[in-house]
Amino acid sequence: MSDISVNDSLKCAGCGAVLHYVPGTHQLKCEYCGEANEITPATTKRNEIESVEYAAFLKTVNGLPANPDIKVVKCNSCGSETNFNGNEAAGKCAFCASPLIIQLGKSESTLKPHYILPFILNEADAGQKFKDWLEGLWFAPGDIVREAKANTSLKGIYMPYWTYDCNTTTHYTGERGEYHYTTETYTETVNGREETRTRQVRHTRWYDTRGKVFCDFENVTIPASQSLPAETLTELNPWNFKALKAYDERYLSGLSAETYQIKPDAGLEMAKQIMVDTIEDAIRDDIGGDEQRISSHHSQYNNVAIKYVMLPVWVSAYIYGKKVYQFTVNACTGEVVGKRPYSAIKIALAIILGLILIALIIVALAAKQIR
Repeated sequence: MSDISVNDSLKCAGCGAVLHYVPGTHQLKCEYCGEANEITPATTKRNEIESVEYAAFLKTVNGLPANPDIKVVKCNSCGSETNFNGNEAAGKCAFCASPLIIQLGKSESTLKPHYILPFILNEADAGQKFKDWLEGLWFAPGDIVREAKANTSLKGIYMPYWTYDCNTTTHYTGERGEYHYTTETYTETVNGREETRTRQVRHTRWYDTRGKVFCDFENVTIPASQSLPAETLTELNPWNFKALKAYDERYLSGLSAETYQIKPDAGLEMAKQIMVDTIEDAIRDDIGGDEQRISSHHSQYNNVAIKYVMLPVWVSAYIYGKKVYQFTVNACTGEVVGKRPYSAIKIALAIILGLILIALIIVALAAKQIR
């Protein structure tokens, strides 16, 4: 275990209590006397969002010692000590509930994020987004909104993400398919008589091809946490990166936060898998013709750059039918991703209605043929 210093610049000027960040604003507020401070940038320079060179960043990350499984964080309000798990960066004192923030980058074993995206949705707004999501679910039980609301409380968390920029050069081999048509004669029985008719039949000629395509990528976003399902964190995309701020610990006060668990080199491999679809689309456009086949392709990733960012989510779970369903709200866009129950009665009724509709169509078609 290691002793980690915490941020001590959050004292209320009015009563000495610790200030909390107010989600949905750029303010710190005292819960006791109401004192409020605006969070102003540490610099007057224009807030330019820039990535850093990947190879140099990776060298810095690889040079860090392994984080301990447990960090001992001392509270500046009551003097007690709280244990943080290895990936936690912010939380609350276990004894007085004061906010605790590890000063990332101040220790040889921690890495300071480049940017943070402050909460745009407050807890009430996120709760409304969750309710709207529930009401829009198909085949959900009729009482789910009432039951879920009775069991729901939201927790604000900053989750770590990597974003990658690069441009690619891809050499490929493949085939271009071009359509041509021939006239085919066939016979058909019409009103009991054989009739000879013709139709156009499509064929494809294939030609070998090879070439080179170029693609540019910006902000390919990869979750760096394993605390929530990767599918959930990915489905929360996209994020409003124009609202990013230079990393400022004050936005963490009173909330929870995590440091990265997935290393940047592993994240880059995941980003490359996302880039494949765009690269293959570019190859098909370059091949041209009516159809395309891609036999092989090999990409070079040039000018790779990275950002380490903290992105805001509201996380909770609700109970329905004695089962727990987790959900997450993107605190920037309001996108909701979660598990949900299904109503067996509604699904059964939908199937029955579908079968009735199919039967009516069949009857109508049969009546038309009889005429």
